[in-house]
Amino acid sequence: MSRPPNNFNGHVEEIHWPSLIAAISAISAVGIAIGLGLPLLSIILEKRGISSTMIGLNSAMAGVAAMVAAPITTRLAHDFGVARTMLWAVVISAISALAFYYAEAFWMWFPLRFAFHGAITTLFILSEFWINAAAPPRRRGLVLGIYATVLSVGFAMGPLLFSAIGSDGILPFLIGAAAILLAAVPIYIARNESPVLDEKPERHFLRYILLVPTATAAVFVFGAVEAGGLSLFPIYALRSGFTESQGALLLTVMGVGNMIFQIPLGMYSDRLRDRRPLLAAMAVTGCIGSLMLPLLIEDWLLTAVVLLFWGGCVSGLYTVGLAHLGSRLTGADLAAANAAFVFCYAVGTVAGPQAIGASIDVSGNNGFAWALAAFFGLYVVLSIGRYLFKPKQA
Repeated sequence: MSRPPNNFNGHVEEIHWPSLIAAISAISAVGIAIGLGLPLLSIILEKRGISSTMIGLNSAMAGVAAMVAAPITTRLAHDFGVARTMLWAVVISAISALAFYYAEAFWMWFPLRFAFHGAITTLFILSEFWINAAAPPRRRGLVLGIYATVLSVGFAMGPLLFSAIGSDGILPFLIGAAAILLAAVPIYIARNESPVLDEKPERHFLRYILLVPTATAAVFVFGAVEAGGLSLFPIYALRSGFTESQGALLLTVMGVGNMIFQIPLGMYSDRLRDRRPLLAAMAVTGCIGSLMLPLLIEDWLLTAVVLLFWGGCVSGLYTVGLAHLGSRLTGADLAAANAAFVFCYAVGTVAGPQAIGASIDVSGNNGFAWALAAFFGLYVVLSIGRYLFKPKQA
């Protein structure tokens, strides 16, 4: 029985599970490590007496590293191969994850954060490229929905591990590094199945941001709303009269929405000839849900219901946006556009918390909801403009 060629440049009609399982398993293992590592590192710095400002500055290195790594990832994959580049990224991220335990001086955490998140960014870009390239066009949304769901589960497992093992000693660092190294196993097994980049991208990296703006703008909004919303929602909930546990439970409801809606949204997007109206509809839903928060915030149950659907729409921007990207490009162009996609996500994670925090300072507690609505609203304007004036473009 013949299998599709490993460059995936043709239109694959059947789901090629060995490749997809390898890429999804690898990035899910990394998701567990990130979910464990982010709270672990913050708690340890807090115990060392590092100020919140400096902890935030150190955490911001993740976005900086992502913006630096994204433009060079495609070139590395072209020169050394997709699977080999991913394996090196696994090694670098695992070593840097363990090195945090031995780094006594705080300044050492800055280059370690840069190395860790730069390598993680490379893994995300190439894993998503691999998945997008291996997915058959008629099932792309389903495959990416599975990917987003499994990744969400991986992220959720990280904090559960952290709550079980705590922050003392080397054990949490060993577990995080081991989880990352596990990602090398499926990559190595399926190394001959990985897509091949025989040609370099035709355009400069930054031009790919504008090549498929409906997708790159979607992931920018997703990054801004996810990072800003998750980091500042606990403050918004407390100021609205909820307890810490009630606010945390609302965040959990959002996380459930993230997980349960991705496969249905992906499958529905496969039925569409053009995914842009669906992206616009999710942005409209996100905008309406954001504006409803100040009206419903006094009722915990109604707020939870809104956040369940709101969370699904927020993550749907990523899943459907990535599927839209894959439906427009192939080969080296797809790899470069995927790098631009992750780059825009990183920019969003930096811009979102700043804009939402400033909105709260200027407009009061409801500025949280208004800033979220503004991000969604800007995307609605962009997507409608693209659809009306350039219907055949991306």
